[in-house]
Amino acid sequence: MKVLVTGGAGYIGSVVAAQLIAAGHEVTVLDDLSTGYADAVPAGATFVKGTLRDCAAEVLADGSEAVLHFAANSLVGESVANPAKYWSNNLGGTVALLEAMREIGIRTIVFSSTAAVYGEPERTPIEETDPTRPTSPYGASKLAVDTTLTEFARLYGFGAVSLRYFNVAGAQRAADGTWLGERHNPETHLIPTILASVTAGRRVEIFGGDYPTPDGTCVRDYIHVTDLAGAHLRSLEACRPGQHRIYNLGNGAGFSVREVVDVCAEVTGTAIGTDVTARRAGDPAVLVASSARIQAELGWQASRDLRAMAADAWEFTRVRGAR
Repeated sequence: MKVLVTGGAGYIGSVVAAQLIAAGHEVTVLDDLSTGYADAVPAGATFVKGTLRDCAAEVLADGSEAVLHFAANSLVGESVANPAKYWSNNLGGTVALLEAMREIGIRTIVFSSTAAVYGEPERTPIEETDPTRPTSPYGASKLAVDTTLTEFARLYGFGAVSLRYFNVAGAQRAADGTWLGERHNPETHLIPTILASVTAGRRVEIFGGDYPTPDGTCVRDYIHVTDLAGAHLRSLEACRPGQHRIYNLGNGAGFSVREVVDVCAEVTGTAIGTDVTARRAGDPAVLVASSARIQAELGWQASRDLRAMAADAWEFTRVRGAR
């Protein structure tokens, strides 16, 4: 199958693109490189630099049969400071993509959604049927895309799947031996932040140590990027005309901030100093996903543990540092 991967020069998109190529698909990556990196586009993929509004129709017309859609802005804080950017790029860009797909006759799409659509949950683990009450323009823009996909499935016969991730971590070695991992700027994710502190000899800041959790720090659901990418490939095969399916992706258990720090210390062989500071506003004590639906319907479940996530992320950090 010929597949367009939007945002395929980014962290998750590049790993998914690599898995698609390994599975025998023909892949085109469309990315404007505003947050992605050209050297993250896996070998064997055709790369087109551009935006969804400017280039999607032209790229899709080159024989694409399906779309895996990752192109989006994804910083919660930035979305609060500049909501128009998130509505314009995340929702507006996606609508432009869907319209191009509709006009050309492409009806299959897998969308990179987010657990941020749930906001502060009433219970955990969170299920797909739980209320969606996003607390940021980022989460709201992603939820709006989910709603749009439901309408395009109903009105135009699209076959769509939305995957709502929690915390993605780890790295993957591509077929050519290169490592694909996180390179966000600024970095907001916990594991790469801890590993960067290790390489720089800095202490790690923990936001809040008095939560109602076993060790007082926040608990979050983590999933290895390789497992996550596998869910995208299964979802691509599961798209059915006129249906929009929504699945949560996570490990179903969750790990505290202190547990993550301890595992990173074990993987790096380094004692990691920590400083506990005030809680961040809006940080729930526990966010854990139920992935029962995708396990029951598509047979997918996370298989890699926290240590594997930290070890692969550390290898990526070391490889990048050696360049």
